[in-house]
Amino acid sequence: MHVLPDSVSTSSVSRETVAFIIPLYNEEAVLPLLVAELEAYRAAHAEVVQVVFIDDGSRDQTAALVRKLTGHLEGYVLIRFSRNFGHQLAVTAGMEFVETDAAVIMDADLQDPLDVVTEMIEKWKAGYDVVYGIRKRREGETLFKRTATKVFYRLFRHLSDTDAPLDTGDFRLVSRPVLDAFRKMQEQQPYVRGLVSWIGFNQTGIEYIRPARAAGETKYPFRKLLKLATDGLFSFSDRPLRYAVRLGLLVSALSVLGLIWVLIDKYIIGVEVVGWASIVFALFFFGGLQLFFLGIVGAYLARVYEEVKARPRYLVRETWASEVPAPAPLPVEQEAHA
Repeated sequence: MHVLPDSVSTSSVSRETVAFIIPLYNEEAVLPLLVAELEAYRAAHAEVVQVVFIDDGSRDQTAALVRKLTGHLEGYVLIRFSRNFGHQLAVTAGMEFVETDAAVIMDADLQDPLDVVTEMIEKWKAGYDVVYGIRKRREGETLFKRTATKVFYRLFRHLSDTDAPLDTGDFRLVSRPVLDAFRKMQEQQPYVRGLVSWIGFNQTGIEYIRPARAAGETKYPFRKLLKLATDGLFSFSDRPLRYAVRLGLLVSALSVLGLIWVLIDKYIIGVEVVGWASIVFALFFFGGLQLFFLGIVGAYLARVYEEVKARPRYLVRETWASEVPAPAPLPVEQEAHA
């Protein structure tokens, strides 16, 4: 468990109210079903007092549909970004906005089952500060995506110094102390699930079967998944750089040994050195290896460049609340977090 500078005792923290944090990006196809499911759930769980939608620059009628479906309901909030800033920053905005005792982060596609949320709330009330969902099985996904995801989580755990749980996404409940600690982190490209693991406190997981998407298309194609993976690795580990140094030293040592062997062959054994084709191949191979590791160094430098520019992480175009009173909108200085 990591100890924060401003340590918080969680024994006396209130555990009564819960909010949902749900990022949206072109989700008009699934919204009617989502709101119906949420309302059915809230009718049986009075502790869920707020639902925060974050519209991450949708290009369809997502924002208008949220107003239409929830304008007459209690506790709905819509935060609209000025453009598409990405899923992780949408989650970040929701975590910075909510003022409840805990928040449940979930996707809009209903692949994060609400019955699992009930178990999360029970464990939270029993004293846990983070309750994450562990994907026991993933339905409706290709073999390639399932395999790539499994490989990434194990690679991330091996390379990083953070004891992150395997096979977990952003679907989790986080308590008020964790939300407050998360707000202190101002990374330009936050990897939310990694940061929550880094924060520590009392954490546990719940296994569940992840169903197929209820409607619409996935908003995480391979390109975005790859970016999320590299953001996670480069945010929490410098081991790729250390591995590059070790491999470079090993190649240098082997090249010296190879040179010694060539000299022995020619001047002592008397065997003429042949095989220029293999030499050219080796040059191309190690040249490509050098460019690969130069790219790794460049990726780290690019992250440093993003951090030092100190631009706002996201910009809020509008904050809207349903007719029934909800928490006040974000102050101007919080709408454009640096």
